[in-house]
Amino acid sequence: MPVIKNTSKKAVLSKNAKICSSIFSKSIGLMFSKKRKSLIFVFGEEKIVPLHMLMVFYPIDVLFLNESKEVMEIKESFRPFSFYTPKKKAMYIIELPSTTIKKTKTRIGDKISF
Repeated sequence: MPVIKNTSKKAVLSKNAKICSSIFSKSIGLMFSKKRKSLIFVFGEEKIVPLHMLMVFYPIDVLFLNESKEVMEIKESFRPFSFYTPKKKAMYIIELPSTTIKKTKTRIGDKISF
């Protein structure tokens, strides 16, 4: 399980993330989960990836990273049963427990490692 770090702020965002690279794991994501866990979605290229929170029962924070793992867009406190379409393309999307972004002071332009 990878550790997700904000190398710009020297902060740990998650100690045990799960990588979602298959179509199945990406489509399930956090649906029906009770535990607040961290997920890393990996795509083959940078693209706009619309997200939904159907069947997710708690808010989350989301980071959209480019190919260089630099934060391009942030969605804080993404609410259950809502939708979001990012404005920027991403190669990696990281879903984190709500308030993680605020606690770690993660901002656009920060470099992330996992």
